[in-house]
Amino acid sequence: MEKIQEKAANKTNGFLMLFVLIALMVLEVYLLSLGIRTENSLILWVFIPMIFVIIIISSGFAVVQPNDSRVLILFGKYTGTIRDSGFWWVNPFTSRKKVSLRIRNFNSQKIKVNDLHGNPIEIGAVIVWKVIDSAKAVFDVENYEQFVDIQSETAIRQLASEYPYDVTEDDKPSLRGTPQEIAESLKNTLHARLEVAGVTILESRISHLAYAQEIAQAMLRRQQAQAIIAARQKIVEGAVGMVEMALNMLSEQKIVTLDEDKKATMVNNLMVALVSESEAQPVINTGTLYQ
Repeated sequence: MEKIQEKAANKTNGFLMLFVLIALMVLEVYLLSLGIRTENSLILWVFIPMIFVIIIISSGFAVVQPNDSRVLILFGKYTGTIRDSGFWWVNPFTSRKKVSLRIRNFNSQKIKVNDLHGNPIEIGAVIVWKVIDSAKAVFDVENYEQFVDIQSETAIRQLASEYPYDVTEDDKPSLRGTPQEIAESLKNTLHARLEVAGVTILESRISHLAYAQEIAQAMLRRQQAQAIIAARQKIVEGAVGMVEMALNMLSEQKIVTLDEDKKATMVNNLMVALVSESEAQPVINTGTLYQ
């Protein structure tokens, strides 16, 4: 396949050519009036060809708006691209295809796909893109806008299948746990896929992420159980540290001397008070009835 790179097209100031066109039209009117007055048929040999010249010149004007471009094709050959905004005149025999250079968004539909662990999930993404090579966009793909849509959806599906929805380890990437890393991976994948169409990716991010409806409730219960286990682990670790600190302080400050049985009882009471979900009700021992 022939590779085509964008290049600048030959163009002329449109206002200059407009002045030339007006001058030719004035001359044409003068020749017509002169021919009528003099009844000289030789003037027709100048008048008639000049009509075709005026028509040809008038078909060469092109208006290019900011962030737009015109791809010029002369008899099947690419001759260049006009990127400069303004009023221009180009070869009248060239066909001009408009290619927008503006930034555009692709908002994907909610796609149902299995993640790395085989769990069905729903995922959607927003892709911000623009054309940087109008020649590639016109000649290397059939329809560059449709090409962006299809390749973006394919890349999203591939991304979702390469990562798990969520993981328990904080240092491992996941769709929900590391959104920045996932967005960067999606951007790199899309850039590699769309480079052939002269398109660059400015930004990509996940706009929707959820478990599929058939497993959403089960996964929610699993997440809740994991959260409870993690919270309990933190509570126990904190309680053990507080009990150790209390025993050390009592021993260092010699407030009370405890044997092993008393220490075990104290540890048991403190752990129950610190770990229990409900508030502990203190019981004050005032001694026995018989001394």
